Amino acid sequence: MIDRPLAVIVLAAGRGTRMRSAVPKVLHKVAGRSMICHVVGAAEALGADPVVVVVAPGMDDVAAAVRPHSVAIQHEQHGTADAVKAARDALSGFAGDVLILYGDCPLIQPETLARMRQERRDEAVTVLGIRVRGTSPYGRLILAEDGTLDRIVEALDATDAERRIDLCNSGVMLLNGSRLFALLDSIGNGNAKSEYYLTDIVAAARAAGSICRVVEAPAQEALGVNSRAELSVAEATLQTRLRRKAMENGVTLIDPKSVWFAFDTVIGQDVTIEPNVVFGPGVTIGDKVEIRAFSHIEKATVETGAIIGPYARLRPGASVGEGAHIGNFVEIKNARIDKGAKANHLSYIGDADVGAGANIGAGTITCNYDGFGKFRTRIGAGAFIGSDTTLVAPVKVGAGAFTAAGSTVTEDVPDDALAIARGRQAVKPGWAAEFRAKQRAAKNKE
Repeated sequence: MIDRPLAVIVLAAGRGTRMRSAVPKVLHKVAGRSMICHVVGAAEALGADPVVVVVAPGMDDVAAAVRPHSVAIQHEQHGTADAVKAARDALSGFAGDVLILYGDCPLIQPETLARMRQERRDEAVTVLGIRVRGTSPYGRLILAEDGTLDRIVEALDATDAERRIDLCNSGVMLLNGSRLFALLDSIGNGNAKSEYYLTDIVAAARAAGSICRVVEAPAQEALGVNSRAELSVAEATLQTRLRRKAMENGVTLIDPKSVWFAFDTVIGQDVTIEPNVVFGPGVTIGDKVEIRAFSHIEKATVETGAIIGPYARLRPGASVGEGAHIGNFVEIKNARIDKGAKANHLSYIGDADVGAGANIGAGTITCNYDGFGKFRTRIGAGAFIGSDTTLVAPVKVGAGAFTAAGSTVTEDVPDDALAIARGRQAVKPGWAAEFRAKQRAAKNKE
């Protein structure tokens, strides 16, 4: 049990020019969530308080994204140690653990950070190390003979022998908050880039007689994103993690690589997901659901035993009840489809309540928007909506009622009634033959 308080500083002042984007780098998304929010989420999972995000002047959109957490402004960028100093006022008087994270490293796991805290003893600095073979841009962790951490050497300043070391610096550090800023103030900028490196805090702590050490983690957790290509690598890595977790929890993925999850997708047991299914944020899937190929689901709930797709789209606010069927090319938006109801073909159901056991025929449309406001359609339990019915909201179709195919329904339909709202069919024998003859004669005359 750790009784020390924890603060987290997230460094996010970089503009990310290699992204070639007007959007700050840390706001680019991985699995439907901005990178900075992945990192802040990891801090929240540890119960950190406060969480301070260091940004550059004018990064108001980043500040908005991390609310209610506070931000500190790094007015001029002179290195990572300078960035951490920007949080000095926010951490005034704080004497617990201080964890340094990075807003462009979205794959860090809360479990790894918790392990760093668990294994920390009386060290001034604990560094998260990763193993990277071959040439890499990471700083190298130089160990003392007793296995403690002696210093960190940046790649640009390392000797050839030091570059061959495969134990590298992830950038993540756990520090003694009561000593943090005194150590930072002792760091100079005598290096290849004339910057104040946070990594030099290890040498500063050792010079002050303190112990520093390394805790290792998988290298993928330290992946930093500086370009669109690296963003795609982070996405692929997180998707692999999410797919594996889903399968471990009892989900069948017919073709795992073609299924795309959001960071917060919740799926029950004995769910089968066919190829090319995409989950946006905010989706909860119950047990024994079947999601067929090429379906897209976002901010929606699907209850036990329902069947979705193929080629179905559940938009925000869709709620599909137990055992309900949503079939091919059916779109549901802000609508409740109750237990056992079916909409199997080519329909749009928006701003609606569909009762238990109701059947929605092919081509049905709820006309819910008049250009100014949204209106609701209510379909009772056991109702039968004939194919190609247009329901002009606000309108109610009663329980057990029928609408005739091809109807445009503008008035409420009572329980167990039949609504017919279409022109009466007229048949004119021989008309088609006379029409063709007349057209041919006119063409010949020309």
